Amino acid sequence: MNPRRVAITGLGLVSPYGGDLTDFFARLTAGESAIRHLSTDDQPQPLSIPFVSCPAFDADAELGKPLASMMDRFAQLGMAAAFTAWADAGLPRAADAGSRDHWGVAWGTALGGTLAYEKGYRDLWQRGRDRLPPLTVLLGMNNAANAHISIQLGLGGVSMSHTVACASSAIAIGEAFRRVRSGEAPVMLTGGSDVPQAYGVARAWEALRVMAPGDAKTSAAACRPFAADRRGLVLGEGGAALVLEDWEHAVARGARIHGEIVGYGTSCDHSHLVRPEVAGQVRALNATLADAGLAAADIDYVNAHGTATAEGDPVEIAALRAVFGERAETLPVSATKSMHGHLLGAAGAIEAIATVLALREQAIPPTANLNPDTLDPACSGVDHVFSGRHGVSLRTALSNSFAFGGSNAVLAFRAVTR
Repeated sequence: MNPRRVAITGLGLVSPYGGDLTDFFARLTAGESAIRHLSTDDQPQPLSIPFVSCPAFDADAELGKPLASMMDRFAQLGMAAAFTAWADAGLPRAADAGSRDHWGVAWGTALGGTLAYEKGYRDLWQRGRDRLPPLTVLLGMNNAANAHISIQLGLGGVSMSHTVACASSAIAIGEAFRRVRSGEAPVMLTGGSDVPQAYGVARAWEALRVMAPGDAKTSAAACRPFAADRRGLVLGEGGAALVLEDWEHAVARGARIHGEIVGYGTSCDHSHLVRPEVAGQVRALNATLADAGLAAADIDYVNAHGTATAEGDPVEIAALRAVFGERAETLPVSATKSMHGHLLGAAGAIEAIATVLALREQAIPPTANLNPDTLDPACSGVDHVFSGRHGVSLRTALSNSFAFGGSNAVLAFRAVTR
């Protein structure tokens, strides 16, 4: 069977910028940071860090209190993003019996329901309680988001949860893409969500010494990918979802098509848990180009993984230089984590949406907090986007996700010709 084309017909966000796609992308291209100061004075020990949150999100209002009460916040964010993407695709929530038996879900999360488990631990060990709420396991399990999405939308096909650290939702999108392209599923809802606000999670990340410092005055500029003075990543919460659909199926029902996903590649560095490797990232980049039937010269933009860590940024640029050769010097590259933060299991999905919108709007968001004077020489050799670019000519783009554990995933997208 010939591979099928895969359309992107729905996009949905729960982000610190809100859920409006136009506003989200406008603020990204304007270089507007959503990073704020998070204080945990109510915790056992104070923790003061830059963070990205979604303060306007009201789960009860978005989902209804009965449904929201059955979910940890990571699943609430995921469900709300999924509902938004589903509506954006023009698909009704209710389905005729059996009509969606082969439609599926692939979801990414690095942490799952850590808030539910942390509350349980505190109830047991701090408050001296001898039992926990009966839904604790169901709130905390990593597949809670995709399970609820499948139930609420009547999706009877595959329902998968991918937990691959920072590459979780990129891999979820890639695996969903493969199922639609192969003809196994005409429609897949995919994406990711995470909430790293649990006190224990934040302290664990702090102990790794990869988190950027900052206070109320400096937090907005705390994340500086590729800059010589970069200090580390900024954690954040959020959810992002995409509806992937067989191209002919989408056209037949008159769906609006945001873009096309055309390639997916993965690899493992197989060398170190936290130290990235150029060769592994090169394998993932080359696998994606081969899967998409594209040459390096065909790529017009790369949304970089770009976490602003000391080791990660130079390795990613070195991998791009190795794959793109002389083309790298004129290849636009930007890291939107500088503005929306690192959403862990949701990172690949929100960056995939940013990449699709870049192709759709023919504009490139910048790497905020970076300029020619602050660029690390070890990260040179590509066309860094220091300020938003509009009216550009973009046909194809890549979105990179590189995770702890050495897992690498790259997605390739193509603009829809109007």
